[in-house]
Amino acid sequence: MNRLINRFKITALTLSFLSTSTLAADLTLYKSPYCGCCSAWAEHVKEAGVNVTIIEQADNNELRKTHGIKAELASCHTAKIGKYIIEGHVPVADIQRMLRDKPEIEGLTVPGMPASSPGMDVVGNVDPYQVIAFDRNGKTRVFSQYNQ
Repeated sequence: MNRLINRFKITALTLSFLSTSTLAADLTLYKSPYCGCCSAWAEHVKEAGVNVTIIEQADNNELRKTHGIKAELASCHTAKIGKYIIEGHVPVADIQRMLRDKPEIEGLTVPGMPASSPGMDVVGNVDPYQVIAFDRNGKTRVFSQYNQ
């Protein structure tokens, strides 16, 4: 029950933040044509007012390699927004913070596919996960944490 309450609090906080702020940049999403969770994540981003262009392709490995995304940081989709790369189910609030603060990073990732991340919503399942900032040389740091 506490997990459900925490999930509700995070969702309410995110929605209140989204109501006062939207992303100004366009996002290009590279995903498999067969991945439903990637499409659900795209809807999460669109709800923040972002124009999302979807490019369906079977393999993002070359794109990941170009931007320094190691295998342990990979997820099911890759996106570009402004000068940054987004890998996986990164919450909109973190993308907004990155675009606002303009850190010297290559991008953000949520490695794997945590059940409680945006687009991976599973009722009753609240996995803890981290959003990781990474640079082109493979250096990483925790950008934010959820459901800890």
